[in-house]
Amino acid sequence: MIDGDKKTLLSKINKRLAWKLSIIVFAGLMFSFAVAPLYDVLCREFGINGRADSTATAFDTSQKVDKTRWVTVIFTGNTMPGLGWSFHPKQTSMRVHPGEITLTSYTAKNNAETSQLGVAVPSVTPELATLYFKKIECFCFKEQTLKAGENKEMPIMFYVKPDLPADVHTVTLNYAFYNGNAGLSQAALAEKAKSALN
Repeated sequence: MIDGDKKTLLSKINKRLAWKLSIIVFAGLMFSFAVAPLYDVLCREFGINGRADSTATAFDTSQKVDKTRWVTVIFTGNTMPGLGWSFHPKQTSMRVHPGEITLTSYTAKNNAETSQLGVAVPSVTPELATLYFKKIECFCFKEQTLKAGENKEMPIMFYVKPDLPADVHTVTLNYAFYNGNAGLSQAALAEKAKSALN
């Protein structure tokens, strides 16, 4: 009789443990699916890993253009291995007044003999400037397909917020173009861009 009670008690303990472990595994799976979108949101909100906010859809009309100072914006771009494109800015730098909306563009050309899909990941340095560099129009994180030999101009409209700290005189905007057929998430692309810059 005592052995039967022990077996029953052990069976109940094992069932409880199995349920607890199942809940932990389920929670872990849910967390793993949520990590990439959460990482992306945190990077955009707090400027982590040089990620600029690419969601600015309208200019804050209450902002004034600060004509008393200039900020030099440097533009760079590169393609990662596996993408047969050439990619570069139309101009390598420009001086802008904080608060002033500015339009520039990059040019991409598919040098491969087949159509290729690319995805651009932006980064801004110094990292502090990420919070103040706002893109109104941007080709970043959007899949771009170029046919063999095709050229494409990719515009970017941006402004530097007037409250950019006064000791920041230069901001660099870099785009890294990745092979879009690799099926990488935005978070994975951002990590690749960060490691490419280091």
